[in-house]
Amino acid sequence: MPRSILLIQTAFIGDVILATAIVEKLQATHPEDQIDFLVRKGNEGLLQGHPFLHEVLVWDKSKGKILNLFSLLRIIRRRRYDAVINVQRFFATGLLTACSGALMTIGFDRNPLSLFFSRRVPHAAEKGGAPLHEVDRNQRLLALLSAGPPARPRLYPTLADYEAIRAYQSQPYLCIAPSSVWFTKQYPEEKWVSLIRQVPADWNILLLAGSSEWTLCERIRQASGKPERIHNLAGRLSLLQSAAVQQGAHMNFVNDSAPLHLASAMNAPVTAIFCSTIPAFGYGPLSDDAAIIEHSEGLACRPCGIHGKKACPHRHFKCAYGIQDQQLLQRLPT
Repeated sequence: MPRSILLIQTAFIGDVILATAIVEKLQATHPEDQIDFLVRKGNEGLLQGHPFLHEVLVWDKSKGKILNLFSLLRIIRRRRYDAVINVQRFFATGLLTACSGALMTIGFDRNPLSLFFSRRVPHAAEKGGAPLHEVDRNQRLLALLSAGPPARPRLYPTLADYEAIRAYQSQPYLCIAPSSVWFTKQYPEEKWVSLIRQVPADWNILLLAGSSEWTLCERIRQASGKPERIHNLAGRLSLLQSAAVQQGAHMNFVNDSAPLHLASAMNAPVTAIFCSTIPAFGYGPLSDDAAIIEHSEGLACRPCGIHGKKACPHRHFKCAYGIQDQQLLQRLPT
């Protein structure tokens, strides 16, 4: 019998992308299920036209956050879902889950309201001494709904998305996503310039970022010595268009940030640079052709936190500046 399921992930872009693995798994094992997905406003574009979703619900946190939360709760209660799956560990989504009226409410035990869920799942960082990827961690929420190994995350750009990026694909190209919300997750600007200067001239380079990072990308483009081969696409592509353009790239160079997960969702070749954070936190690349680049020697100060920081606590940022150009150049297609 078909089930109605609500999946809740109102965090950031990368978190939503990784949560799509739950949708893929449910679709593979119970294709008759009707799945809704709740995201924060701004991330709904990731799921536009998704073939396995019935509806995307949006929580606008920017204004009227609490009022909008209770409006959502009323909608959720009216729908009487068979199951609500909450992959977050915050009070607000715990409230939506606990008060949803669903027959089954599932979430991690670190959610402050998890005592009111029908199933509480331990939020584990590792299994058998080995780090757990976020996809594997989230898969544990499905124990009562869908058996077997986890699926991969996946996004579905539309034909219009592919058409929108066609003009940039006339020549072989690389993608570079140079920015991050956090300083200590972002490979330094001058290091990107150094890398680009050593890329053979027959490669076009597409710089991917949000509109707020246009100036950063333009500085990199102008300093590269080959601006005519570089396209500054900051703010010019939607999230799904960015995913589509990464899918067609011969290599994607990214930080530990959203473009890494876009590449994973498209199974695109990716080289992920980890500065202050480490892959053991569970957010490494999942593509078939993937490599992790990090400081070649152990640093006592690394990692300096689970998330990035606004500045290096020791003011030297060795975790980034200690990475050598050759580590990245080895990932260029031959």
